[in-house]
Amino acid sequence: MRVVTVIGARPQFIKAAVVSRAMSESFREINETIVHTGQHYDANMSDIFFDQLDIPRPQYNLGVGGGGHGQNTGRMLEKLEGLLVEERPDLVLVYGDTDSTLAGALTATKLHIPVAHIEAGLRSFNRRMPEEINRVLTDHVAELLFAPSLTARDNLIREGIKENTIHVVGDVMYDAALYYRERSRCPEKFERLGVEVGEFLLCTIHRAENTDNPVRMQGILSGLAVADLPVILPMHPRTKAKLTTMGLIIPGNVHVMEPVGYLEMVWLEMNSRLIATDSGGVQKEAYFHGKRCVTLRDETEWVELVDSGCNTLVGSDDTRIADAVNAPLQVELKEGLYGDGDSANRILKVLTSKRS
Repeated sequence: MRVVTVIGARPQFIKAAVVSRAMSESFREINETIVHTGQHYDANMSDIFFDQLDIPRPQYNLGVGGGGHGQNTGRMLEKLEGLLVEERPDLVLVYGDTDSTLAGALTATKLHIPVAHIEAGLRSFNRRMPEEINRVLTDHVAELLFAPSLTARDNLIREGIKENTIHVVGDVMYDAALYYRERSRCPEKFERLGVEVGEFLLCTIHRAENTDNPVRMQGILSGLAVADLPVILPMHPRTKAKLTTMGLIIPGNVHVMEPVGYLEMVWLEMNSRLIATDSGGVQKEAYFHGKRCVTLRDETEWVELVDSGCNTLVGSDDTRIADAVNAPLQVELKEGLYGDGDSANRILKVLTSKRS
């Protein structure tokens, strides 16, 4: 079975690492070709992940990145079409909800190549998010939908997708959390911060709805400023420069670091007391590592975490952020929301059973 995997962004590298490893270790006959669209194209966001996660370098790098959503998706479609015509795979595998996900799914569908979507069925119900459009469209052209949870499955059924195309397999990110936690390592710069291990709030902010909006960013920074714990904030230099342009000042209790690799990020998550983020992936990783999460968004696609009480939605309101990050930490984390850590093998079993 010939599979072309299309990836392009940091979270997809982590998910693909798990499934690609399972493919390589399996006795099943699966020949995978990895295509990197180039959506995340600098070393901190791309190369370091292939090195740390022990996955093969992509056979193709399309070099598409740095443009707007429409420009990027269009260029990916053009380059992927020629590549898929040449490779003639039996299946195209896509992950998540990025422009790379949509481009891979649309290109394959127009060439009558079956599409499998890992992390299918997630919904924030906010159509202003490019990610929401990407995931909805991908789900409706895919022939195999791998849902991480029962909620995701139910979303797909409500949209009229046939139940026999949906497979609840759990979350491959849980597989990754279990595999890589033993390899996690402390960032080199951590000791220079003067912050005690286990006594800090880890924060990540990257979504354009926050970083491009001075009002929202001011609210987030103001909320963090009164946190009882010191805050560690890995932040891309471009985002930091944008804050300066907006005239926003980073509070004194917030320690800014440059972006870290995945293994360093896992260490920070495991050794924090609390996590605040606008990242979908980090919300789940907080849960996997037994940490309470404060989500700096108005909605989330990971509704199970909110319903279980281990995730609190606060948007960008400084008072709500302050209340949430300073609230008592005693929260019992419900287990088993996203499978048992064997999602990759469940996916492989479905893929090989569908071979003609």
